[in-house]
Amino acid sequence: MSNSLLPPAGPQRVLAVAQLSNSVGDGAFYVTSALYFTHVVGLAPARVGLGLTIAWAVGSLAGVPLGRLADRRGPRGTAVLLALATGLAVAAFLVVRGFVPFVLAACGYAAAQSGLAAARQALLAGQVSREERTGLLAHLQSTLNAGLAVGAALGGLALHMGTREAYLGVFALDAVSFLLCAGVLLRLPVVKPVHARVGTGQGRGGGRRGDALGVLCDRPYAVVTLLNTVLLLRMPLLSLGIPLWIAERTDAPAWLVSALFVLNTGAVTLFQVRMARAVTGLASATRAVRRSGLVMLASCAVFALSAGVSAWVAVGLLVSGAVLQVVAEMQQSAGSWQLSFDLAPADRVGEYQGFFGTGVTVARTAGPLVLTALLVGWGTPGWLVLGGLMLAASYGMGPAVRWAAASRPTAPRAEQVRQPAPAN
Repeated sequence: MSNSLLPPAGPQRVLAVAQLSNSVGDGAFYVTSALYFTHVVGLAPARVGLGLTIAWAVGSLAGVPLGRLADRRGPRGTAVLLALATGLAVAAFLVVRGFVPFVLAACGYAAAQSGLAAARQALLAGQVSREERTGLLAHLQSTLNAGLAVGAALGGLALHMGTREAYLGVFALDAVSFLLCAGVLLRLPVVKPVHARVGTGQGRGGGRRGDALGVLCDRPYAVVTLLNTVLLLRMPLLSLGIPLWIAERTDAPAWLVSALFVLNTGAVTLFQVRMARAVTGLASATRAVRRSGLVMLASCAVFALSAGVSAWVAVGLLVSGAVLQVVAEMQQSAGSWQLSFDLAPADRVGEYQGFFGTGVTVARTAGPLVLTALLVGWGTPGWLVLGGLMLAASYGMGPAVRWAAASRPTAPRAEQVRQPAPAN
């Protein structure tokens, strides 16, 4: 795998450009949306939170059927249509002025985003070989973070201006970015849809091919997805958990929140590709996830020490904890990408990726509640509980992956994960 931030020319680079095009708009959207909905649309903060919770719950349910649609109708066309639908949903935010229209637009946005993520994964699987997927996903993650950082800077300008027109400009930018993404995706070669064979035989996922529940009947894959969802509780840590911890429990300056965000996005942009280089199969992916749990426990312990000390000692501890946290994030990401693809049937990648991606929406929905209770409510012990939970999930991944691999008829991959892991 190249250490270059850009993937090789061809379909891989086109996918990266598509990722970059809408991530800039998303970065601007993320930093301005809360104030837009409260200050411009005029909704109460509690109603914004309720509406987004409903929307992401709908999005988590939409991922599987939309991923299945990508498998059956072709991932490129499905991804293009869902990118257009996402842009339309963002554009709808420009004209909504009440709670019900807001919820409807948010549900459309979340459903289209979840389906687009699944369709893109199926499209990626059809464009590159199995051996190249994790490396390409590392490139795409780096591209995503670079785009988010640029978008966040543009959103910051809108926040500084503080006018209705500035907020509307940000949302228009995000809508246009998805239109641009759709146009870029059209440059990719067509991936033929995979039609499931009619019959009552068992698929590689362990469920019947004719079963409407599909991936939901694949219990080993469901357990892997559940454990990965626990590990994804790190996602709202940077945007919610750490800012609340800094404000409520430490004497560190408020500007550190922004500095830690820049540190995280910059590290992922620069080092995710290199971190993913060692992940090549189920065994190495499982080891990467297990190491991420250990590093995450260390990170939580360092964060916990930042309470009750002087401001600059707290700054040093928080920066150290953030460095450990982003290392754990990159390890967990690389491992989970490999697992999600290698354990999915080749003819149902979109459906399985749609299900695996529900972990993101669940973490976004439940994460704020869990982190607020642990970190703000319990304080230092809450960090240790969070770290222990991450460690348990990371070590539980090994048995879960062996179970899932054993249920697949492809023996070489099932044997690969059973080999003794080398000493770390």
